[in-house]
Amino acid sequence: MKHIRNFCIIAHIDHGKSTLADRLLEVTSTVSERNMQDQTLDDMDIERERGITIKSHAIQLDYKGQDGNNYIFNLIDTPGHVDFSYEVSRSIAACEGALLLVDASQGIQAQTISNLYLAIEHDLEIIPILNKVDMESAMIDEVSDQIIDLIGCGPEEIILASGKTGQGVEAILEAVVERVPPPEGDPEAPLQALIFDSVFNSFRGVIVYFKIVNGVLRKGDLIRFMNTGKEYEADEIGILRLDQIPQKALRAGNVGYIITGIKASKEVKVGDTITLAKRPSTEAIQGFEDVKPMVFAGIFPIDNDDFEDLRDSLEKLQLNDASLVFEPESSAALGFGFRCGFLGMLHLEIIQERLSREYDQEVITTIPNVSYVGYRKKEPDQPFTINTPNEVLDPTLISKIEEPYIEAQIITKPEYFGAIMKLCMEKRGIMTKQDYLTTERVELTFELPLAEIVFDFYDRLKSISRGYASFDYQPIDYRASDLVKLDIKLNSEPVDALSALVHRDKAESFGRKICKKLKELLPRQQFVIAIQATIGAKIIARETISALRKDVTAKCYGGDITRKRKLLEKQKKGKKKMRQIGSVEVPQKAFLDVLKLD
Repeated sequence: MKHIRNFCIIAHIDHGKSTLADRLLEVTSTVSERNMQDQTLDDMDIERERGITIKSHAIQLDYKGQDGNNYIFNLIDTPGHVDFSYEVSRSIAACEGALLLVDASQGIQAQTISNLYLAIEHDLEIIPILNKVDMESAMIDEVSDQIIDLIGCGPEEIILASGKTGQGVEAILEAVVERVPPPEGDPEAPLQALIFDSVFNSFRGVIVYFKIVNGVLRKGDLIRFMNTGKEYEADEIGILRLDQIPQKALRAGNVGYIITGIKASKEVKVGDTITLAKRPSTEAIQGFEDVKPMVFAGIFPIDNDDFEDLRDSLEKLQLNDASLVFEPESSAALGFGFRCGFLGMLHLEIIQERLSREYDQEVITTIPNVSYVGYRKKEPDQPFTINTPNEVLDPTLISKIEEPYIEAQIITKPEYFGAIMKLCMEKRGIMTKQDYLTTERVELTFELPLAEIVFDFYDRLKSISRGYASFDYQPIDYRASDLVKLDIKLNSEPVDALSALVHRDKAESFGRKICKKLKELLPRQQFVIAIQATIGAKIIARETISALRKDVTAKCYGGDITRKRKLLEKQKKGKKKMRQIGSVEVPQKAFLDVLKLD
């Protein structure tokens, strides 16, 4: 055990984690030159196309130290985007050390700080690394000072490296040997293994990734999942290289995979403890806290017959992405579907993309919203959760609605200070702190309603700061707000999928925008369509789509005017009848475009 090292790489998005991981694989000859490619560990098409890591990836390396000993390194490459921070927290739970990567040309960013705090909470040994030192714009001295201020290390502890050229990789491997403590555990104790990830393989069932804390796991052992109480035989166990390599036994401190032939994805829960059925452990390992979804949206199959297939796909996807939460719901406009919880808008986009690519499921997504807490007038001390705007009762029955607030940390250059202040004030933000990290970098702390940052906040922040602002947030509490339910009606029929809970001050402008957008998107019919935005019985915005005119008098060539009049009267009656029975279909594109309102 004293020759095992478990560590992960944490950093802000785009600071070069995956590239550095490639160099570590190369130097330790884990991957042959023929199999080497950029972002080797990112095995999803979407990850390669977008150049971001979505999933944590575990891999084992062999390294011969300068002291002549052979070491086993279990490395986990983690995502950097704020929407995938749950992946990072699970990786940290399976490690004893972390490589903190900072881009020498960009300096410390918001996500670097939040990931660092996560690692410190778990008592991980932090190895600071300054990456991309070969770039012309690298500010080695300034950024080194920032790191020293942040974690209080000595200047000699910071390793200068470049994932592109391979500079400093040997020094990093040596630092892992010297500074990261070996895992502590007792191989003689009853088996305790923490599940930190799982994937679904259509041939072999569920493959579970775990870290053994105590005890030994052998092939053929009868194991038990402590959360569900289910027992299985360990058909195959092994270690994770680029491929899975079967082993006879795995001891305490090691990271590996197990295949038991489980077909039902519900039976495996990330954060659960594996133990032996014959000699069980009395207590489970403290896993990680349950994920708290930030954004909710309804996902519905385009064809209602695909409902069960969609459920199956979501269950398999949940195995691979434990931060996805879903439950069934039904909508008058869209039929049966699922109410899903996501960690942010990028997470929602990625899930939609993965459903389409990996499971061939084309879906309709409703307007994303956050969950609120309501209080009834009759029971003022009994709060209830509001997940969809349609759950809001008659306003006369509700005493107040509270919405979730977050604390946002924005790190930027002083010249963008004014524009960022304006954006946050527009989003009902309250500034609580400003802190100059250096003369060139300022950290701003705002308290903002979560509903305001869900849609376009991140994109607008990046564009007004030309990419120089980094953003990270954590939930703080719920606060009472003047919220109203905005309904969209087509010919007096409400479209429940387009309802939204909005602040009273913004309801009118939001209603107007949606009505305008729908006027552009809805196809014209042979009758007039009235698009209305309403709050209760009050109409606050209206647009009208005029009817398509069919020239019924074209066939009258001459003759008396009464012939034309007779035909027009007949058409008038037909249009009146059509308006009563005609229904307006909202196309899929309309739902997606309404989400992109600026």
